[in-house]
Amino acid sequence: MFSALTRLLDRRRLRDPRFLPLFEPWSGGELVSLDLETTSLDPAQAEILSIAAVPVDAHGVRLSGRFVRSVRGRSDFGIDSIRVHRILPGESAQGVSLDAALDEFLLWLGNRPILGYFIAFDRGLLSREIRRRHGFALPNRSVELADRYRRSLPVREGHADQDLRLETIAKHVGVPLMGRHTALGDAVSVGLIYSALQARAGLRRRSPGE
Repeated sequence: MFSALTRLLDRRRLRDPRFLPLFEPWSGGELVSLDLETTSLDPAQAEILSIAAVPVDAHGVRLSGRFVRSVRGRSDFGIDSIRVHRILPGESAQGVSLDAALDEFLLWLGNRPILGYFIAFDRGLLSREIRRRHGFALPNRSVELADRYRRSLPVREGHADQDLRLETIAKHVGVPLMGRHTALGDAVSVGLIYSALQARAGLRRRSPGE
């Protein structure tokens, strides 16, 4: 888990002032739904092949403000990897370098919190590569969609073995999944589900007698 001490030390070690805004306190109402496509689900071996993110605010997902970058792979990947992310080696070769994509993403992201489905995986990969390049881990607060969904359930349903597959969550909330296993499609879907959960929570708070 990203600690306050790590954040403080990373800020002191910051070498590039362009990224200082990432360490500023966040006080807005907007967050960013993020998804990566990678060569593997093993965090020790996975390489980033694409980064997609969309702003989410009180009005929903702002697709017009999206960030999407295809990343040039640094090593070959096989058919098992392609079956998951559906990115061919030739397509990957046309992407930008990972370092360029990281810098663009950080400058676009600023200090907004990141939202995702099992966001710890994506956050861990980004932090690993950002630390390699710039000497700090991603300092932004993160919001886990599965946790947000679990908290929305009645107490009798929110038990430990609750089905937290994204398909199940989307069906329960009534949001169709779009572009499954593409970075932009998953980022948009997660943002829409989060917005639906927020709207439900607002309706419950306004319901008479509660």
